[in-house]
Order: sequence, then structure tokens, then C-alpha cells
Amino acid sequence: MDKETDTRNLMDEYKGLPNEEVLSRLDKKRTSLEIAIENLSHDFNIGTIVRNANAFNVSKVHILGKRKYNRRGAMVTDKYLHIDHFAEVEDFVNDAHERGMKIIAIDNNRPESKPLQNATIEPNSILVFGSESDGISQELLDKADACFYIEQLGSTRSINVGCASAVAMYEFTRRLGYFNA
Repeated sequence: MDKETDTRNLMDEYKGLPNEEVLSRLDKKRTSLEIAIENLSHDFNIGTIVRNANAFNVSKVHILGKRKYNRRGAMVTDKYLHIDHFAEVEDFVNDAHERGMKIIAIDNNRPESKPLQNATIEPNSILVFGSESDGISQELLDKADACFYIEQLGSTRSINVGCASAVAMYEFTRRLGYFNA
């Protein structure tokens, strides 16, 4: 395949390259940010979050829970990411803490949530997103190092979790200086 006939949704610098080479090149410039997706009830949202993770070149995506997800919404971007699965929250938390990662919940329905604009942004963070209707489980919230919500100006209580993931990933990567490099 060459650049002119490559119909994949890739930036020009990756056109015509095999998937393995795209992954290898992205690995050389990954951000330190990781994300986790807990038991989302709609496959579309998981795929959207995975696609957003690729857009911000996160180091790793963690899927929590026994539920599989439909990769269609990811638009094949999962091929350019490192994705792992944890059936149990405790296993995920142990792995994160063993690696020195901070677990940052993004959830607007919790009294303990603080505005995202006030977040201390650290490079060793895992942003956690929950299900569209229920948010993040209490089990995981109890083990999170911090919890933030995305400030809004309108009348609706929340934005879609796929949209929220893009806003949060952008804010973290922007404040960590990846767009200034």
C-alpha cells in the first residue's frame, strides 16, 4: 500500500505504513497519560474513548470489567494502542499503584469531585471514565487518588462520556506541555 491509495484515517506521516510500523512510531512519542474505562454500558462510548486515546497518543488503555467492547467505534485505532483488560477493579488498582501511577476519576456526579481547571496535573496519571448512566463504581472511586468534573455553562447535567474523555485528555496533555514540544 502506498500513501496515495491508503484510505485509513491516518495523518499523512503514517499513510502507506503497515499497522505495526505506525504503532512503533507512535510508541516513540507517547504521552505519559494512561486511561481506564470501567464497565461502560454502551459499546459506542468505549470505541469513542479508545479513538480519543489514540488522538492524544496515550501510553496505555485499560478496560475494566468482564464486558467486551465493540471495536467498530474505535475506527481501527485500537491497532495503534496498547490495551489491557482487568476483570477486577482491585487488580487494576494494584497494577497502577505498583507502577507509581495516580488514579484520577473523571465523574461529575460525586460530591467529592473538584473542577478540572483546579486539578494538579501529574505525568503519571490514569484518567478513569465510567458508564454513561452510572458513572464510576463506588469501589473504584474509593481507591482513586482524586476526582474531577468538567465545568459546564449550560443547563444539562453532563456531557456524553465519549466527549468528556476528549476534553479531559486534551486538558491533561495540554497542561503537561505536549502541544508545546
